[in-house]
Amino acid sequence: MDAGRHLGVLLMTYGSPSSLDDVPRYLAAVRGDRPAAPAIVEEFTRRYRVIGGSPLIGITADQARELQARLGGDVPVTSGMRFSEPSIDQAVSSLGAAGVRRVVAIVLSPQYSPLLMGGYRRALDAAVETLGDGAPEVTVAGPWHDQPAFIAALADRIRSALAASHPDERDRVPVLLTAHSLPLRVAREEPEYLGQLESTARAVAERAGLGEERWWFCWQSAGHEPGEWMKPDFADLMPRLREAGHQSVLVAPVQFLSDHLEVLYDIDVGARQQAEAAGLRFARIQSLNTHPGLIEALATVVLSTAAAKAA
Repeated sequence: MDAGRHLGVLLMTYGSPSSLDDVPRYLAAVRGDRPAAPAIVEEFTRRYRVIGGSPLIGITADQARELQARLGGDVPVTSGMRFSEPSIDQAVSSLGAAGVRRVVAIVLSPQYSPLLMGGYRRALDAAVETLGDGAPEVTVAGPWHDQPAFIAALADRIRSALAASHPDERDRVPVLLTAHSLPLRVAREEPEYLGQLESTARAVAERAGLGEERWWFCWQSAGHEPGEWMKPDFADLMPRLREAGHQSVLVAPVQFLSDHLEVLYDIDVGARQQAEAAGLRFARIQSLNTHPGLIEALATVVLSTAAAKAA
């Protein structure tokens, strides 16, 4: 690895609206600059109002600071958003201005799909083209869904949540390991990505000491696009768990690394309502956010990606 500021790191994620008034712009950006229908704008504005706005951008900045400290402080780490500021373009420009010559860019989803995440690569290419000859060389890290420190961090969150559950149920509370749903037509084109999600879920369950009968991999946050979405959704499983005699449920996302709308609303509000309607007590694991295990996993991804590129 190059010394000092020759290497830099960029953490990338979707972003979020800067305010409730910014929701229409944000939704249009996510949809490829196609304005969302008024009813969708109204609904998402309501959801962001309920959760008090998304903390994603601030948490991602905190992750960048923690990762820079873990890497020794000499490797600058910044964050960039696809659909809001600070943008990926701004982040690449700032790293270049700091003297960085090589950038390891990490999509903050441990499971990687070239189809679903190709927009990050395109945004990076556009940023490099804008900077011209002074642009740093950018390498996008591949999937890190099985990185041991990441798996251990999620398992730690699950064990902590189970330890806080009702003593009479602690040893049998079912755990729903969730990922963001996909249109079925998209999922059929991404078997490797689906395999990574299921591999993460199984590894986390094993590390947390969950028997086969204690956990299910399922989907959440199905969108408003027409057509079939992946099943089972956690809403499908809640009544089944109650019918099987369970009194509680624990939801544990295996794809989301930070608190944001899909966690704070789709799980904490939506899944809670579905669980309670089915007669189940509800709990969610604490998001990883700046968990030391996540930071360690990201550091390993940076170092291994940089070393592979230099080889």
